[in-house]
Amino acid sequence: MTKYLISFPSEAMVLTKEEFPQVAAAARAVIAEAKAAGVYVFGGGIDEQVDPVMVSVDGEVSSELYPGSRLRGGFTVLELPTRDDALEWARRIAKACRCSQELRAFMHDPAS
Repeated sequence: MTKYLISFPSEAMVLTKEEFPQVAAAARAVIAEAKAAGVYVFGGGIDEQVDPVMVSVDGEVSSELYPGSRLRGGFTVLELPTRDDALEWARRIAKACRCSQELRAFMHDPAS
């Protein structure tokens, strides 16, 4: 089976204060369904209050990141038998979150 990353950048989710609890509940419900189906691997939201850092080969830490690097928002990793299954879960998450989702497949790693 393949692991899939389903994600969205934080700026894609445009909600009012009143809508946010409804969307959060809907998203949690889809994640609960993924867990119950045994396809959930990991998920969460990037804490944008904590600045990312770059750790170099020699262990040096700096605030300079790769050009164009921008990981924000929320993501879910699911392990699924087909891309069609991944598309269906992405549709469910998009509906719950009220924003489009990006879908990417991880390359197979025989050690994981």
